[in-house]
Amino acid sequence: MSRTLRIRVVGPQQSWGTRSRFDLRDTEVAPTKSGIVGLVAAAMGLPRGAGVGHLAALRMGVRIDRPGVRMEDYHTTLDVVDSEGKPSKDAVVSQRAYLSDAAFLVGLEGDAALLEEIQASLLDPHWPLALGRRSFAPSMPVAFSADTDPEPLVDEALEPGLVACAPVVQRATEGSVRYLIEDPRGEQEWFDQPVDDFTKRTFAPRRVKVLEVGWGQTWF
Repeated sequence: MSRTLRIRVVGPQQSWGTRSRFDLRDTEVAPTKSGIVGLVAAAMGLPRGAGVGHLAALRMGVRIDRPGVRMEDYHTTLDVVDSEGKPSKDAVVSQRAYLSDAAFLVGLEGDAALLEEIQASLLDPHWPLALGRRSFAPSMPVAFSADTDPEPLVDEALEPGLVACAPVVQRATEGSVRYLIEDPRGEQEWFDQPVDDFTKRTFAPRRVKVLEVGWGQTWF
Protein backbone atom coordinates (compact mmCIF):
# COMPACT_ATOMS: atom_id res chain seq x y z
CA MET A 1 0.00 0.00 0.00
CA SER A 2 1.26 3.48 -0.89
CA ARG A 3 1.84 5.98 1.89
CA THR A 4 2.24 9.73 1.59
CA LEU A 5 3.73 12.20 4.06
CA ARG A 6 2.23 15.69 3.88
CA ILE A 7 4.38 18.70 4.76
CA ARG A 8 3.40 22.36 5.24
CA VAL A 9 5.73 24.90 3.60
CA VAL A 10 4.69 28.43 4.58
CA GLY A 11 6.86 31.49 5.13
CA PRO A 12 7.18 35.22 4.43
CA GLN A 13 10.17 34.50 2.16
CA GLN A 14 11.10 31.37 0.21
CA SER A 15 13.65 30.73 -2.52
CA TRP A 16 13.82 27.52 -4.58
CA GLY A 17 16.47 27.86 -7.24
CA THR A 18 17.33 25.45 -10.05
CA ARG A 19 19.06 27.80 -12.48
CA SER A 20 21.10 29.98 -10.13
CA ARG A 21 24.58 30.79 -11.42
CA PHE A 22 27.21 33.10 -9.92
CA ASP A 23 25.61 36.51 -9.23
CA LEU A 24 22.13 35.60 -10.57
CA ARG A 25 20.01 33.66 -8.05
CA ASP A 26 16.62 32.70 -9.42
CA THR A 27 13.66 30.92 -7.82
CA GLU A 28 11.09 28.46 -9.10
CA VAL A 29 7.37 28.97 -8.49
CA ALA A 30 7.26 26.16 -5.89
CA PRO A 31 9.57 24.11 -3.67
CA THR A 32 12.18 22.07 -5.51
CA LYS A 33 12.99 18.45 -4.73
CA SER A 34 16.58 19.35 -3.87
CA GLY A 35 15.30 22.01 -1.48
CA ILE A 36 12.84 19.68 0.27
CA VAL A 37 15.44 16.90 0.50
CA GLY A 38 17.82 19.44 2.05
CA LEU A 39 15.17 20.52 4.55
CA VAL A 40 14.46 16.89 5.50
CA ALA A 41 18.18 16.13 5.79
CA ALA A 42 18.60 19.08 8.18
CA ALA A 43 15.70 17.84 10.30
CA MET A 44 17.24 14.36 10.44
CA GLY A 45 20.68 15.72 11.34
CA LEU A 46 22.44 14.36 8.24
CA PRO A 47 25.81 16.04 7.59
CA ARG A 48 26.40 17.67 4.20
CA GLY A 49 28.62 14.76 3.15
CA ALA A 50 26.00 12.10 3.91
CA GLY A 51 24.30 10.30 1.05
CA VAL A 52 20.70 11.34 0.40
CA GLY A 53 19.79 8.71 -2.20
CA HIS A 54 17.11 7.21 0.05
CA LEU A 55 15.45 10.63 0.38
CA ALA A 56 15.82 11.48 -3.32
CA ALA A 57 14.09 8.18 -4.22
CA LEU A 58 10.83 9.43 -2.70
CA ARG A 59 8.26 10.71 -5.20
CA MET A 60 7.30 14.35 -4.63
CA GLY A 61 4.31 16.52 -5.42
CA VAL A 62 3.33 20.10 -4.56
CA ARG A 63 -0.03 21.85 -4.25
CA ILE A 64 0.19 25.63 -4.52
CA ASP A 65 -2.24 26.97 -1.94
CA ARG A 66 -0.93 30.54 -2.26
CA PRO A 67 1.56 31.35 -5.03
CA GLY A 68 2.96 34.44 -3.37
CA VAL A 69 4.68 37.26 -5.22
CA ARG A 70 8.06 37.00 -6.91
CA MET A 71 10.43 39.64 -5.53
CA GLU A 72 14.06 40.50 -6.24
CA ASP A 73 16.77 41.93 -4.02
CA TYR A 74 20.19 43.34 -4.87
CA HIS A 75 23.03 42.29 -2.57
CA THR A 76 26.47 43.87 -2.36
CA THR A 77 29.31 41.69 -1.07
CA LEU A 78 32.84 42.78 -0.17
CA ASP A 79 36.08 40.80 0.19
CA VAL A 80 35.10 38.18 -2.40
CA VAL A 81 37.81 36.00 -3.93
CA ASP A 82 38.11 35.90 -7.71
CA SER A 83 38.45 32.89 -10.01
CA GLU A 84 42.16 32.64 -9.16
CA GLY A 85 41.47 32.57 -5.43
CA LYS A 86 42.76 36.09 -4.85
CA PRO A 87 40.84 38.77 -2.90
CA SER A 88 38.93 41.11 -5.20
CA LYS A 89 39.07 44.86 -4.63
CA ASP A 90 35.67 45.36 -6.23
CA ALA A 91 32.28 44.86 -4.63
CA VAL A 92 30.16 42.08 -6.13
CA VAL A 93 26.51 42.87 -6.82
CA SER A 94 24.11 39.94 -7.06
CA GLN A 95 20.43 39.67 -7.93
CA ARG A 96 18.52 37.29 -5.66
CA ALA A 97 14.90 36.35 -6.34
CA TYR A 98 12.47 34.93 -3.80
CA LEU A 99 8.76 34.30 -3.25
CA SER A 100 6.98 36.55 -0.78
CA ASP A 101 4.06 35.23 1.32
CA ALA A 102 3.73 31.89 -0.49
CA ALA A 103 2.17 28.72 0.92
CA PHE A 104 2.52 25.14 -0.30
CA LEU A 105 1.49 21.62 0.59
CA VAL A 106 4.28 19.16 -0.24
CA GLY A 107 3.73 15.42 -0.46
CA LEU A 108 6.38 12.68 -0.34
CA GLU A 109 5.39 9.16 -1.39
CA GLY A 110 7.46 6.06 -0.70
CA ASP A 111 8.75 3.71 1.97
CA ALA A 112 6.48 3.83 5.04
CA ALA A 113 9.26 3.38 7.62
CA LEU A 114 11.32 6.19 6.07
CA LEU A 115 8.31 8.52 5.97
CA GLU A 116 7.63 7.85 9.66
CA GLU A 117 11.26 8.67 10.46
CA ILE A 118 11.03 11.91 8.47
CA GLN A 119 7.82 12.95 10.24
CA ALA A 120 9.40 12.36 13.66
CA SER A 121 12.44 14.42 12.63
CA LEU A 122 10.30 17.31 11.33
CA LEU A 123 8.47 17.42 14.66
CA ASP A 124 11.80 17.68 16.51
CA PRO A 125 14.42 18.85 13.97
CA HIS A 126 18.12 18.38 14.65
CA TRP A 127 19.06 21.65 12.93
CA PRO A 128 16.97 24.77 12.20
CA LEU A 129 14.82 24.44 9.10
CA ALA A 130 14.89 26.93 6.22
CA LEU A 131 12.86 27.48 3.07
CA GLY A 132 15.56 27.50 0.43
CA ARG A 133 17.95 29.92 2.17
CA ARG A 134 19.28 29.77 5.70
CA SER A 135 17.72 33.14 6.58
CA PHE A 136 14.25 32.16 5.31
CA ALA A 137 12.60 30.49 8.29
CA PRO A 138 9.12 28.89 8.17
CA SER A 139 6.34 30.96 9.74
CA MET A 140 4.31 27.85 10.59
CA PRO A 141 5.46 24.40 11.73
CA VAL A 142 6.57 22.33 8.76
CA ALA A 143 5.26 19.11 10.31
CA PHE A 144 1.55 18.57 10.79
CA SER A 145 0.53 17.52 14.28
CA ALA A 146 -2.26 14.95 14.10
CA ASP A 147 -3.88 16.49 17.20
CA THR A 148 -4.90 19.75 15.54
CA ASP A 149 -3.87 19.54 11.87
CA PRO A 150 -4.65 17.27 8.94
CA GLU A 151 -3.23 13.77 9.31
CA PRO A 152 0.47 13.96 8.32
CA LEU A 153 0.81 10.34 7.14
CA VAL A 154 -1.95 8.85 5.01
CA ASP A 155 -2.37 5.42 3.43
CA GLU A 156 -2.84 6.89 -0.02
CA ALA A 157 -0.85 7.56 -3.15
CA LEU A 158 0.64 11.01 -3.71
CA GLU A 159 -2.17 12.49 -5.82
CA PRO A 160 -5.18 11.69 -3.57
CA GLY A 161 -3.07 12.52 -0.52
CA LEU A 162 -2.54 16.06 -1.82
CA VAL A 163 -6.09 16.59 -3.08
CA ALA A 164 -7.81 15.49 0.13
CA CYS A 165 -5.80 17.73 2.49
CA ALA A 166 -7.32 20.95 3.82
CA PRO A 167 -5.63 24.23 2.78
CA VAL A 168 -2.44 24.99 4.70
CA VAL A 169 -3.48 28.66 4.94
CA GLN A 170 -6.85 30.35 4.74
CA ARG A 171 -8.03 30.53 1.14
CA ALA A 172 -11.19 30.20 -0.88
CA THR A 173 -12.04 26.59 -1.64
CA GLU A 174 -13.62 27.69 -4.90
CA GLY A 175 -11.83 28.21 -8.16
CA SER A 176 -8.74 26.35 -9.31
CA VAL A 177 -5.54 25.17 -7.68
CA ARG A 178 -2.24 24.16 -9.28
CA TYR A 179 -0.40 20.89 -8.69
CA LEU A 180 3.18 19.98 -9.65
CA ILE A 181 3.48 16.18 -9.66
CA GLU A 182 6.64 14.17 -10.24
CA ASP A 183 5.84 12.05 -13.30
CA PRO A 184 8.14 10.56 -15.99
CA ARG A 185 5.61 11.75 -18.60
CA GLY A 186 5.49 15.31 -17.25
CA GLU A 187 5.76 18.21 -19.66
CA GLN A 188 8.24 20.23 -17.59
CA GLU A 189 11.85 19.43 -16.73
CA TRP A 190 13.20 20.58 -13.38
CA PHE A 191 16.93 20.21 -12.76
CA ASP A 192 16.55 19.40 -9.05
CA GLN A 193 16.92 15.64 -8.56
CA PRO A 194 19.81 15.07 -6.08
CA VAL A 195 22.26 12.44 -7.29
CA ASP A 196 25.01 12.81 -4.67
CA ASP A 197 25.63 14.35 -1.29
CA PHE A 198 25.20 18.10 -0.92
CA THR A 199 28.92 18.86 -0.82
CA LYS A 200 29.10 18.14 -4.57
CA ARG A 201 25.76 19.81 -5.44
CA THR A 202 25.14 17.48 -8.37
CA PHE A 203 21.60 17.32 -9.73
CA ALA A 204 19.82 15.50 -12.54
CA PRO A 205 16.68 16.45 -14.49
CA ARG A 206 13.27 15.42 -13.17
CA ARG A 207 10.00 15.39 -15.12
CA VAL A 208 7.06 17.26 -13.57
CA LYS A 209 3.40 17.22 -14.58
CA VAL A 210 1.58 20.54 -14.11
CA LEU A 211 -2.18 20.56 -13.55
CA GLU A 212 -4.61 23.35 -12.75
CA VAL A 213 -7.97 21.94 -11.66
CA GLY A 214 -10.91 22.89 -9.47
CA TRP A 215 -10.37 22.72 -5.71
CA GLY A 216 -10.82 19.12 -4.55
CA GLN A 217 -11.26 17.86 -8.12
CA THR A 218 -9.60 14.56 -9.00
CA TRP A 219 -7.78 13.86 -12.26
CA PHE A 220 -6.28 10.42 -11.53
